[in-house]
Amino acid sequence: MITLAKTAGFCFGVDRAVSLVYELVEKGERVCTLGQIIHNNQLVADLESKGVKIINDVTECPDGYTVVIRTHGVEKNVIQKADELGIHYINATCPFVQKIHRIVSEQENGTVTLIAGDENHPEVMGIRSYCKGESYVFKNDTELLNILEKLKNHDVNSLICVSQTTFSLKEWKKCEKILKKLYTNCKIYSTICNATADRQEEAQALSQSSDAMIVIGGKHSSNTCKLSDVCKPNADTFLIETASELKDIDLSKYNSIGVTAGASTPSVIIKEVLKTMSEEIIEKEVEVAATAAETADTAEKAPKAAVKASADGEATFEELLEESFREDENSKVVTGTVVNITPTEVFVDVEGRKQTGVIALDDLSAEPISNPSEVVAIGDKLNLVIMKTDDSEGVLKLSKKLVDAFQGWEDIVAAKESDEILEGAVTAVVKGGVIVVAKGSRVFIPASQTGVPRNQELDILKGATVRFKVIDVNPARRRAVGSIKVVANEEKKAQQEALWATLEEGMKITGTVKSLTSYGAFVDIGGMDGMIHISELSWNRIKHPSEVVNVGDAVEVTIKKLDDETKKISLGFKKIEDNPWEILKRDYPVGTDCKATIVGISAFGAFANIIPGIDGLIHISQISWERVKTPADVLNVGDEVDVRIVEIDFDKKRVSLSMKERIEKPEEVIEELADASEEVAEEAVEEAVEEAVEEAADAE
Repeated sequence: MITLAKTAGFCFGVDRAVSLVYELVEKGERVCTLGQIIHNNQLVADLESKGVKIINDVTECPDGYTVVIRTHGVEKNVIQKADELGIHYINATCPFVQKIHRIVSEQENGTVTLIAGDENHPEVMGIRSYCKGESYVFKNDTELLNILEKLKNHDVNSLICVSQTTFSLKEWKKCEKILKKLYTNCKIYSTICNATADRQEEAQALSQSSDAMIVIGGKHSSNTCKLSDVCKPNADTFLIETASELKDIDLSKYNSIGVTAGASTPSVIIKEVLKTMSEEIIEKEVEVAATAAETADTAEKAPKAAVKASADGEATFEELLEESFREDENSKVVTGTVVNITPTEVFVDVEGRKQTGVIALDDLSAEPISNPSEVVAIGDKLNLVIMKTDDSEGVLKLSKKLVDAFQGWEDIVAAKESDEILEGAVTAVVKGGVIVVAKGSRVFIPASQTGVPRNQELDILKGATVRFKVIDVNPARRRAVGSIKVVANEEKKAQQEALWATLEEGMKITGTVKSLTSYGAFVDIGGMDGMIHISELSWNRIKHPSEVVNVGDAVEVTIKKLDDETKKISLGFKKIEDNPWEILKRDYPVGTDCKATIVGISAFGAFANIIPGIDGLIHISQISWERVKTPADVLNVGDEVDVRIVEIDFDKKRVSLSMKERIEKPEEVIEELADASEEVAEEAVEEAVEEAVEEAADAE
């Protein structure tokens, strides 16, 4: 039994870089890569055959070429040199590696950085170039302990630890435990790529249940070598680069063999290895089939009913195929040449037959077609199943669809084993799901696996081309079950991981409001959801988010917090320029006259709204030049009044207002003030005279 690991093959970063190079080549651009784009000799050789050059320094870039920076990343000075020389380059460094660059470069000067990895690996060399202080590299717990012993003699104020994205998860956990015990102030960043961690964990589990493990990938690839190391303690493990190396390995003594592959191993190489491993099994099946055929030839043949054409597809393929081969001697697989095509039928000359062969439109293809010419052309040689011999009309009713289904069934089973993504057209909506045709075979997709919400009709999928995986097969009945949802979820997860690696706190980003709750708004920022708390939606107090935003709105938000553990994103929406206190400082300085609305009344004064979000106090003494017993005697909530801003305390967020400063002083008030001034003056003169007399008496 051969079992392929689900996580085998290209990771997101590698797929992104390789696809980028191939796209540039297809566009006719001249490309060179700074070192090997990935550690896989076969893929690199294919790119070289397409004209892609490999250079070791940016200064070697020929005129008119675009340099692609490899997935492992490069040292900081390499990018700086390319910028200085004006060399056109595209940075294909994996986002997860770029995240490590940001982590180490954002530390304080003098920070000591510990890096778990291979010091000679390009990724680690690149990481070290971004460190602001001393950096040390270790590949296991022993080397880490040696480094920590040396650091005892250093005055280390700040210490952090990161890891190469492809570092051994098992080794990392041991080192992490040591750091937490010996250096409690060390900031530890778990930067092993999720794809690497998942691949290592699955390889370990698969090796524990297998007699042998085949690990496919470059022998110089770090992540591939780590997979081999993970498997070796549990099973006989063989690291190979191509299928040709299998000839030197005796796999016949193993009952169960697990297969995994590094993140830089192309799927075509994985398939070639699986095919080569399966050849011996296939040969045995062929021998058994031949023996069965010889036995059948000597058996007595009983008359059987002819196969009936099935436009509605209710009969299973197994039933139709079995009937066709159990029929009389005139019913079997034949070869025919297309001699004529009409809008509804195809006519063929059948080898060894005198009757005319006819293929109805419904029996031509499992996929929906409107004209036979979409599938066949005059002169085409086709393998066909005789469905019915009509002697009265002298014709053979044939089916190409059944042969296609038979040939495609093996591909469907293989796709289930390899976890391959298939593509097919939705041809029908049936009870409980939809039917998708791929490789000539019908695959049932349950409603729960379509990705269509429960409150929506499945009819929206009819006629659409969808991507899916086969999640179950029934060989006895030749039935397959698929899932569109699984592919969508995997693609969404990969998209989210890629997006997460690019996010930073403080970053401004545009998103779409997805849903509203009583406590905030959820915003889609490109595959992940972040939440704007209701307090972050407006500077004014609001009762519900719908007062500010609606579902479907495009909004610019600021990332306030990223939680690496829960993957939760907190967003901010309020803009500093909309802060009412900033508006007040800019447009309403002390001495400004303006309108205000009374919003509250108390025993000592009234509160008036100046601008949205800011209320000021009109003290009872500032309401009128005349004596006011209580503010309620002269003011009501809702009154609009003229006020003057007399004082602002920005620290305490307080504003003092005056109504009487906007009113001309009455004459009697002025006279009272004048009389009061004269009395004060007379009293001052009398006091001065008395003091002078006393001083004179003292002098005598």
